[in-house]
Amino acid sequence: MKQNDPIQAARTGKATFVIRNANVVNVFTKEILHTDVALYEDTIIGVGAGYTAPKEMDAHGAYLCPGFIDAHVHIESSMVTPDSFARVIMPHGTTTIIADPHEIANVAGVAGIRAIYKLSDDLQLRVLFMMPSCVPATPFEHSGATLLAEDMEQFMRKSRILGLGEVMDSVSTINGNKDMLDKLRLFDKRPIDGHAPLLSGLDLNAYRVAGPSTDHECSNYDEVLEKLRTGMKVLIRIGSAANGIDEILKKIVEDHLPTDNIMFCTDDKHIENIQREGHINCIARLAVQCGIDPVEAVRMASYNAARAYGLNMIGAIAPGYKAEMVLFKDLKDFEVVGVFNRFGKPFDDTPAHMPVLPPQVFNSVHIAPLDEHSFDLPVKAEMPVIGLIPGQLVTEKRIKRVRSENGLFLPGDGLNKLAVIERHHALGYIGLGIVEGMNITNGAIASTVAHDSHNLVVVGDNDRDMRIAAESLVDCGGGFCVVSQGIVLSRLPLPIAGIITDAPVAQVLEIQRALLDAAASLGAGGQSDPLVTLSFLALPVIPAIRLTDEGLFDAENFRFFE
Repeated sequence: MKQNDPIQAARTGKATFVIRNANVVNVFTKEILHTDVALYEDTIIGVGAGYTAPKEMDAHGAYLCPGFIDAHVHIESSMVTPDSFARVIMPHGTTTIIADPHEIANVAGVAGIRAIYKLSDDLQLRVLFMMPSCVPATPFEHSGATLLAEDMEQFMRKSRILGLGEVMDSVSTINGNKDMLDKLRLFDKRPIDGHAPLLSGLDLNAYRVAGPSTDHECSNYDEVLEKLRTGMKVLIRIGSAANGIDEILKKIVEDHLPTDNIMFCTDDKHIENIQREGHINCIARLAVQCGIDPVEAVRMASYNAARAYGLNMIGAIAPGYKAEMVLFKDLKDFEVVGVFNRFGKPFDDTPAHMPVLPPQVFNSVHIAPLDEHSFDLPVKAEMPVIGLIPGQLVTEKRIKRVRSENGLFLPGDGLNKLAVIERHHALGYIGLGIVEGMNITNGAIASTVAHDSHNLVVVGDNDRDMRIAAESLVDCGGGFCVVSQGIVLSRLPLPIAGIITDAPVAQVLEIQRALLDAAASLGAGGQSDPLVTLSFLALPVIPAIRLTDEGLFDAENFRFFE
């Protein structure tokens, strides 16, 4: 296509494709127009009458919206390749994602970023990236790699890298740590994502001055309001483990809070949940149920994110914009009728070619040998315990009387043992703690998906099953497994960096269901996905209490418990 072809087509009215009889959502004037939309290849050349084309479709009054945008997501958390992920989310109307590849970067560094970038080339989904800012996430754990500002410079000219990914180490940021400030300066004048759960007052102001301009960690309305008042853009998130935003949305409606700087994201959502509930359209549906105007919900799901990240070619249906669009049956349930991909073509489920990946992203699970005493946890009568909150990523610090035998923790009374094992360089570090809310009996669950350093995390009620579960994941190169009474009930191998598989989605879903069934047979489950819950227990940047391979961590005061 020559540069002037769309211009001439717009002037003459000769399109390559026309959508007739659509209810077009105009995000600029916040109105719905019953009209036609004309395309020239992948570009919208006009909205209205007077266009002809060799190919047409009748929308029959369906609602034509800009393609939805996931403003913050980690593809690796889907556990499948970018192509498979694209073919799961696009039928739900998502045509663009802004991905932060810090999961694979924490395992394989620069090679991991190159791999995920390569895997997302030439997809029907528009895949844009934020450069991982915190590898490792904090200095309180061991990861597979370290990324400094000088490591990032080689990516600055890549067209699909928009800015700096979520700045999770708020303490280093507001204290002016040189390495962190070097990264922030490198991305000056570009979007910088924040990650600042419950940060407030002077600390929030200092964090904002340092550069982060978005946040996806708000867990209550007051936090949303305070961050919006600083000029930050707030991402409303619904993933597999982070829910409970109904009250925030209702309060936004009640207070008539402007939504121009509010958008949607999933962050981490399993493909089974996406297939059952939807993707960004799921959040739009909930927003409307909570009283958000349907057109405002569409803007929050598309235009607001595009504007926040400087994407002037998508997020609206207007002349000159890319023809990434979605047809919905209505603006209540957001049931998808049709999707137009980033090439301006109807989405199809054809798999993309799988490129050859660098060897550094394979064979990534290396732990020091385990023995019968590896998980010995000396305790006092009362101990700090990680308290799970159903439907939330945040945890509570609970002081509990615990059972013991010979001075060592004895699981029971709703308390399980938790271990985080360094798995990148076989350094021998093992953090041990106690968790309440997993409710496991007669078994263990283990994973090498453990945000964000992705060490090996295992929880259970007996050391033998915990050790078998950990060693099982070493054997298969990483993944998830459930063990009971010495038997591996189910296992999902994730050979790419211990967090991704190139297996077909249907196969992954089948094994994932088997894992959840096996976990439920041990008592784990309830209101939250136990696999997702487990994968976040080692993330030291979310309050209030976590476990890393170096020990039990106070995530509110950024220090280890004694």
